[in-house]
Amino acid sequence: MAKILIVDDSRTSRKVLRGILEEAGYEIIGEAPDGEQGVQMYNELKPDIVTLDITMPVLDGIGALKKIKERDSDAKVVMVTAAGQKSKMVEAVKYGASEFVAKPFDRDQLSAIIKKVAEA
Repeated sequence: MAKILIVDDSRTSRKVLRGILEEAGYEIIGEAPDGEQGVQMYNELKPDIVTLDITMPVLDGIGALKKIKERDSDAKVVMVTAAGQKSKMVEAVKYGASEFVAKPFDRDQLSAIIKKVAEA
C-alpha cells in the first residue's frame, strides 16, 4: 500500500485523514502543520502520495505544491479544499495537483480518490 504524508494546519483534519487512510490500509509516514515543513518532510521521507491543505500558515498548499513539483515532477499530490476555494483548485491543477478532496471528509470518496491516485 502507498505511503502517505499528510500536510494540514488543523490537527483535527490530520487526525481524521490519518484514521480514514490507515483504516483503508495506507501507511502514514509523516504529518506536517504547514507547507514549509511539508516540503522538507516530502524531500526527506519520499512518500508515494502527499495530501496538502490549500490554506495553511508559513507556506500555503499552492506554494508547497509548486516546490514539491519543482523537485519531483512525478509527485502525486492530493489537494484538500474547503468550500469556496474553486479559484485555488484551478490554480492547483495548473501546477500539477493529481486530485482534490473536500472538507468535511467523506470516507468513501477520500478512499476512492487516494486509491485512484496511488494506481495512476
